[in-house]
Amino acid sequence: MASIPLNISDFSRKLLEILDHVEYRRIESTEDMEDVERLRWKAYKAHDVLALAPKGLLDDSDFDSHAYVFGLYYYGELVSTIRLHYATPEHRVTQSGGAFPEAIDALLDAGLTLIDPARFAADPELTADLPWIPYLTLRPSIVAAAYFRAARVLQFCRPPHAAFYKRVFYADTIVPGRLAKNYGIDMTLMATNVIEVGRKLLTRYPFFISSASEQRMMFSRDPDSTLPSLTIVPTARFVPEGQLGTDLPL
Repeated sequence: MASIPLNISDFSRKLLEILDHVEYRRIESTEDMEDVERLRWKAYKAHDVLALAPKGLLDDSDFDSHAYVFGLYYYGELVSTIRLHYATPEHRVTQSGGAFPEAIDALLDAGLTLIDPARFAADPELTADLPWIPYLTLRPSIVAAAYFRAARVLQFCRPPHAAFYKRVFYADTIVPGRLAKNYGIDMTLMATNVIEVGRKLLTRYPFFISSASEQRMMFSRDPDSTLPSLTIVPTARFVPEGQLGTDLPL
């Protein structure tokens, strides 16, 4: 196993250690999708935001050809889930676009490709004791940016959460907080320009680093390749330091 660099923060060191006990699963089977649905219900119910999923806790977007649903497993237990959309000028399915279509279309019309995380849900019984869950649940969005060579990682969130994304992901505000009619609450749209800040992001938070093999296992849908692994082991501690610059489209 690769050693942890000495010049990183205690926080990053701790999360790199936690990665040894974490696995990701790309949700493909009906049984696993039912587990995700139950976790979404549990999380949204605890935070009184079930109204934010008016079309149900599973919808057509979960099965879009550019959508990827992941479960995060800690010591074999499902603790959180996230859905990622890979949006291109030719394929514009996103969660954020439902609230801010003009902003999303402007980015895509400019020829940019986007990673749009959505449907974040974490077990409310565990989040207080596992404060790292948001970081590692959102980690696949950075892995996706590397695999797809995407230009932006979006953050579609409630305004009180904007400071987190600005601090951790160096996100810029695209649409300031305002009423999103299809949700009935204020939302804001932010974006990380990974071309500009990718190296700084991976240097500060090395647990976001991924190997090319991990990226393929998470996101490859090549019909000629084998099926994705049942579980995907994070590779941040195995990527040589000299390859840091290859992990995002710098």
